[in-house]
Amino acid sequence: MTEDPRRAIVEVMARVGRETQYHLDERERHFQITDGVILITSLLLVILAVFNVYYVRVLYKDFNGIVSNMESMYSHLRNVDADMELISAHMADFDRHMVHMEPINAHMTAIANTLPQIQVDMHQITGEMVTMEESMGLVGRGMTIIDQRVHAMTGGVAVMRENVGQIARPMGGMMPFMP
Repeated sequence: MTEDPRRAIVEVMARVGRETQYHLDERERHFQITDGVILITSLLLVILAVFNVYYVRVLYKDFNGIVSNMESMYSHLRNVDADMELISAHMADFDRHMVHMEPINAHMTAIANTLPQIQVDMHQITGEMVTMEESMGLVGRGMTIIDQRVHAMTGGVAVMRENVGQIARPMGGMMPFMP
């Protein structure tokens, strides 16, 4: 039997066709697996994107809250700064007044040193006032006696006036006749 030379070519072509189909089937299977992996990866990426959008939104709100707090803190710090400037001005005034503390302290020391002598002098004045009070009591009693004596003298002068009046009346009648 003679072999047909075309038969070998048909068999090679059939084998190449089978191998090609096998490779195409394998390739199709790999494409399906790759499509599945791509689909799962895409779904995971979509889920991850949803969570990322959620976290970005939460982060955006948190950042807005932080910015709001920082603005509030900035306004409070401006108020604190103004208050601190006022306190600094008051402290400068207080410092200027503190310069007077040394003379005040010196005066207070002088007063503290002088007060015991003043106390001694006050005790002496008190003693002298008691003596003056006693003397004024004596003067008062003396004035009472003088008042009594002046009253007695007034009575005596009244009697003398009466007596002189009695003498003067007859004399007044006689006087026109006397040279």
